[in-house]
Amino acid sequence: MDMNDLLQALFRWIHFLAGITWLGMLYFFNLINAHITAALQPATRREVVPQLMPRVLWWFRWGAMFTFLSGLLLLLWKYFILGSGFTGDAGLFSSSAGLWIAMGALFGTIMWFNVWFIIWPAQQRLITWVKEGQTPPEQPQVAKTALYASRTNTFLSVPMLFGMLAGAGHYPSISFFPWFIVVIAVGAGVAYYLIFNFAPGVAKTWP
Repeated sequence: MDMNDLLQALFRWIHFLAGITWLGMLYFFNLINAHITAALQPATRREVVPQLMPRVLWWFRWGAMFTFLSGLLLLLWKYFILGSGFTGDAGLFSSSAGLWIAMGALFGTIMWFNVWFIIWPAQQRLITWVKEGQTPPEQPQVAKTALYASRTNTFLSVPMLFGMLAGAGHYPSISFFPWFIVVIAVGAGVAYYLIFNFAPGVAKTWP
């Protein structure tokens, strides 16, 4: 067995499993939890949030971290160790597949940053306040910051996933230019529909 193939398979497996965990939690937050938590009575929220959120956020942030690190290893291995860097015959920016994966990696990096440096710090403060029954004046702004960062990640996740699939060679006939504009626009539209139209209805009508 070729060692290069073995290492790439290992990195991709980790990347795939961690990504499923991360995005699953992201969609849980935006499509389910945001609507259910808002409907809870304050006393119930004080019981549920401190138990639920730390566990969900643990899988959320470490799923993001392992997705980011394994993706970075894959990118470096394929394009900078075995390839020709940014340019050349096997460069990151010299083919549609490389450009697609670069777009996906860029969006994924922004999402990872939002998780670790915006959403997680904000949620730590919010969980503490809920647990202690406090409502400091800065609480609405902190909650809004976490919400907006999480929704940004949801919007980025749809074109990011397309870029990853296209970069892996699943759509060889779809060139990066000009289709990346269509992918971003359609992806944003899908995310908007899921967050603001579909999910609120499901949360209200399903038992």
